[in-house]
Amino acid sequence: PNFGVPNLMLFIVIGNAIVWLFTMMDSSGLLTSFLCFDPALILRGQVWRLVTFVFIPSTYGLWALIFFYFYYWIGGTLEKHWGTPRFNIFVLTGVVLTIIYGFIVYFITGVSYQVDAYYIYMSMFFSFATLFPDMQVLFFFIIPMKIKWLAYIDAIYFLLAVFTTSF
Repeated sequence: PNFGVPNLMLFIVIGNAIVWLFTMMDSSGLLTSFLCFDPALILRGQVWRLVTFVFIPSTYGLWALIFFYFYYWIGGTLEKHWGTPRFNIFVLTGVVLTIIYGFIVYFITGVSYQVDAYYIYMSMFFSFATLFPDMQVLFFFIIPMKIKWLAYIDAIYFLLAVFTTSF
């Protein structure tokens, strides 16, 4: 069926860029704390946090501009490959599962962790690397590297982060 938001990743990246721009001007971090996913505040009525956490960039500084382009490129390619409805369902599923995860952690631990869209972006990257493993990108704009090797490095980094934070 023909449903979904065409070019959804463009809207997400534009939202990320706007928040990034305002965050660069806001040294107090007030904007980010106002938009982040916080289960305790959501239960108090701040329901916009169920959506706005997607627009908080996972990287700041000038590297964020590179990540914006990279994830726009990945998202656009996945949308062309899967089609708009399937890509929209993929992103929406990532958002819903992130929300469920945030609430489960909150109800189990009682601690309100601020969750961002990092895992949604990582799942997009791993999906892209699975579909196009031999695609090459220029690492640091100089070194040609296949996407599958970047995915292996990210997977090792991800597993290392999981084991170092849980023990």
